Amino acid sequence: MEIITERGSTYEECVRKLQDKYGRHVEPFTRKTIRVGGVLGLFTREAVEVSAIISHGYKKPVSQNTIPIQKPVQKPLDFEEEKKKILAQAKTDPTIQLVLNEVRDIKQKIESGSGKTNQSEDHQNILRIADLMDMNDFSSKFTRRILERVRKEFSLSDLDNFDLLQEKVVEWIGEEITIYEESGFQSRPRILVLVGPTGVGKTTTIAKLAAVYGGLSSGAAVKAHSVKIITIDAYRIGAKQQIETYGNIMGIPVSSVESYDELKKTIALCSEDVDLILIDTIGKSPRDSVKLAEMKKLLSVCGSQAEVHLAICASTKSSDIHEIIQQFEPFNYRSIVVTKLDETIRVGNIISALKDKGKSISYITDGQAVPADIHRAGVVRFLINLEGFKVNRRAIEDRFPNKGSF
Repeated sequence: MEIITERGSTYEECVRKLQDKYGRHVEPFTRKTIRVGGVLGLFTREAVEVSAIISHGYKKPVSQNTIPIQKPVQKPLDFEEEKKKILAQAKTDPTIQLVLNEVRDIKQKIESGSGKTNQSEDHQNILRIADLMDMNDFSSKFTRRILERVRKEFSLSDLDNFDLLQEKVVEWIGEEITIYEESGFQSRPRILVLVGPTGVGKTTTIAKLAAVYGGLSSGAAVKAHSVKIITIDAYRIGAKQQIETYGNIMGIPVSSVESYDELKKTIALCSEDVDLILIDTIGKSPRDSVKLAEMKKLLSVCGSQAEVHLAICASTKSSDIHEIIQQFEPFNYRSIVVTKLDETIRVGNIISALKDKGKSISYITDGQAVPADIHRAGVVRFLINLEGFKVNRRAIEDRFPNKGSF
């Protein structure tokens, strides 16, 4: 009695192969599922292995015309050939394509992440900087860019000076912040529109801007202008009353409109009398594309010269900031107003997202007081909010002078 085995895609295929070789004397008695093929354990496929008995009645052929049956010699694994087969199969097999994509992602993360690529990466002060960046909620992309600059520009001996390292990193973070260049009152009237999601403080911000540009802020060195407020937020409970209350206190006229024609008429009536028209809009979810389209059509009456600014709360998480920026792109906003900076101790999220999207910052609000808690955007205001960093305020003020402060 002799025991033999055969492999194939199915049990029936294995039996057929055995019978072709050994005839009716073959008696299959076990079968099992195995994994075959692949490279380094990846992309294997399922197969069947059948064990059989050759009964005593079987005699090996002795004729000179008969070639003795020999066990097949397994060829050495050709990795290049297997690789070609796998890549060819991947083009038509979505499962393998998905695995390949995941492998590529892992490879990219390893190569572009914090893996050790040179001696300076092992330095403990680079790791400390990475921890500080993470503490401040900077994106991984932003952090990688800063750390790569450290590795390129700092020698191993300079890395020992952690105060110097921090100072340079803070400066480099500041260089990533873009400040909006205000055009001023070159045309009359200047129309400034504020859009953004619900709850970011647009109405309060409009009131603060009205007070500052209307000459009602005691600390502001801004020439007093004639200002009018227009609100199209007639649906939110209390919104109209809130802005009208601000207007009455400041002595600034407020109009409420609900349609394209009403807005067009209101702008035309006051164009000869005011220097600045501030338009407060309805808060919209960035996912509500229909409502956003309706509001965009209404605001189109303001013309291409209108300055549209997008309000984003400083505490918004990075993924949501990216979505808000993307969904409000049809409004062709010129810059970002960062609101409620006082409600967070981390600013890396907003700095990272705006850098990734190439957006500038026009105004910052950091409290509820009207008009005190609003400022023209400045790099220093973000850098002094960095948690854990030792910030040399005099140095960063010299490096980033706030030329446009109120």
